Amino acid sequence: MWQDPGAWIAVGVSALFVVVALIMHRVFVKILKSGQADDPKHD
Repeated sequence: MWQDPGAWIAVGVSALFVVVALIMHRVFVKILKSGQADDPKHD
């Protein structure tokens, strides 16, 4: 399996999706936390 270039492409794309998902998660959490702190109407 590891000799097949298609397998390496699939593994690379999967790893890229995981990295992008983690980065987006951190960004969304940061935005939500800062938005919550800045909003005076939020209780």
